[in-house]
Amino acid sequence: MCTTCGCAAGNITLEGDGPHGTPFAPSATAFTAITALHRPAFMPDAATPGCLDYGQGEAGTHAPGLSQRRMVEIEIDVLEKNNRLAQRNRAHFAAHRQLALNLVSSPGSGKTTLLTETLKRLHYPCAVIEGDQQTVHDAARIRATGTPALQVNTGKGCHLDAQMIADAVARLPLEDGGVMFIENVGNLVCPAGFDLGERHKVAVLSVTEGEDKPLKYPHMFAAASLMVLNKIDLLPYLDFDVEQCLAFARQVNPEITVLLVSATRGDGMDAWLAWLEAQRCA
Repeated sequence: MCTTCGCAAGNITLEGDGPHGTPFAPSATAFTAITALHRPAFMPDAATPGCLDYGQGEAGTHAPGLSQRRMVEIEIDVLEKNNRLAQRNRAHFAAHRQLALNLVSSPGSGKTTLLTETLKRLHYPCAVIEGDQQTVHDAARIRATGTPALQVNTGKGCHLDAQMIADAVARLPLEDGGVMFIENVGNLVCPAGFDLGERHKVAVLSVTEGEDKPLKYPHMFAAASLMVLNKIDLLPYLDFDVEQCLAFARQVNPEITVLLVSATRGDGMDAWLAWLEAQRCA
C-alpha cells in the first residue's frame, strides 16, 4: 500500500514549475492507501512453510490499524477517481490517434537506455513523460535524442497516476499519430494498479535481476501486455535461465508477449520496433 511504501503529498513537481519546482495539487493517490488493481491468475500458497504472508485477505495487503474491509473501501475510492481521469486521458490519446505506452520496471532495468536507443531509430513523432522521485537526468537524456520530454518528479510518491499524466500531456505537445512513451517510476508494485490511460503496460526486466521476478511481483506482470527481457548481451557472464524466466512470466500471465533485447548492442531491437509499429497502426 502506498501509505506504507512512501507516497505522500507535498513534493510532487512537474519540470518547468519554477527553479525548484512548485508543487501542484496531487491526486488522491498521494494521500491514501491502494493495492494492485490487477489480480494475477497465479497466487502463492498461503500455507507455505516459513512464510509470513501479509498479502492474503481480500485487500491483498496490510497496514497497521486498518482492517481488510477498510483497505478495500479506500482502494475502491482512490482507483475510481484515478480511473475516471485515466479514461479522459485515453479519450485524448484516441482522439489524436496516439499510442500511449506505460513502461514499468524495477530500478536499473535499462528502461531509459531502451527508450533512447528506440527514439534514435524511430521516424515518426514521439514524446516522453519521465517519472522519477527527483532530478531531471532521464528527461535530459531523452531530449539529447531530439525527442520532446517532460520530467515528473513524484517526491515521496512511488508511481505516476492519471492526474500527473494529464498535467504533463497539457505541456508536452505531440503530433497526431505519434507515440507517447511514459517511463514510470522504478517500482514493480504500485504502478501495476494505476491506469494512466495507456494502451499497454510494457514490463522491462533485465537478466541481471533474476528469473523469478515475475513470480515475486505477479501483479505487474499480470497487468503487462509485453515483457521486454533486456541486457541479454550479459547472458554469457550470468547464471540466468531464460526459459525458466519465460515460464514464470507465462505462469502469471499466459497471454504476455516476450521480446529478448539488448538495448546497448542492438539485439532484438528490430522485433521491438516492429511491435511498436504494429501497435501504432492497430
